[in-house]
Amino acid sequence: MAGVWVFRPNGVINLENHQGKKALVHLATGKIVSSYTSLEQILKQFGWERYNGGDPDFLQFHKPPTIDLISLPRDFARFGSVQMFDIALKCPNTFHVRDM
Repeated sequence: MAGVWVFRPNGVINLENHQGKKALVHLATGKIVSSYTSLEQILKQFGWERYNGGDPDFLQFHKPPTIDLISLPRDFARFGSVQMFDIALKCPNTFHVRDM
């Protein structure tokens, strides 16, 4: 985790991230993933399938025969670093999260 630990007078400790925004990068092309359409095309190449049995507020992908599931907010504007790191963890040689 990158950031600065801030110790407040009331005893609360927070990790503040002063870094910029994050980006999910497709390693083979070096391009930033800028839409779910491009992300889905890459995921399909590696055996991921759209999963339609879940919450309608999320776009989900499953990789058979594993139990791995990637859940993304349906609105790409809400796609954040938590989802990016989840994708990079489940597809380690395909994606990387970088600071912008």
